[in-house]
Amino acid sequence: MKPRHKRALIIVAALAVIGIAALLILNALNSNIALYVTPSEVAAGKAPQGQAFRIGGMVKDGSLKRDGLTVHFVITDLVKDISVSYTGILPDLFKEGKGAVIQGRLNTNGEFVASEVLAKHDENYMPPEAKHALDQAQKNGSNK
Repeated sequence: MKPRHKRALIIVAALAVIGIAALLILNALNSNIALYVTPSEVAAGKAPQGQAFRIGGMVKDGSLKRDGLTVHFVITDLVKDISVSYTGILPDLFKEGKGAVIQGRLNTNGEFVASEVLAKHDENYMPPEAKHALDQAQKNGSNK
């Protein structure tokens, strides 16, 4: 084999390895992306089907019900409400009337089955996505 052919083969092999590595990285990133959706968007059918996503808003007062380690509650953007179930230990700061961001999927009954629950960590903080969603929902709700 001529040196020219060896170099061409090495270049092709290197490009193939780089291509495969890029494909694996993009696939890993795509599987870890969780879109943020508001309860109003979920109610309107704009939530991704068969894919994990995040939903945020306020935990509705009087909606928290415990059944062993499974907790049922309602998350609201003050316009629409979505039922949520979560099996596990909730964060200490998780309370009714407080902000939360929940990651999970919709089941066939339209209930959001959470895999992770995040609660705000002090009096003044709310995740920027949740704050924006609440502001938009209130603005849209008051325009109707």
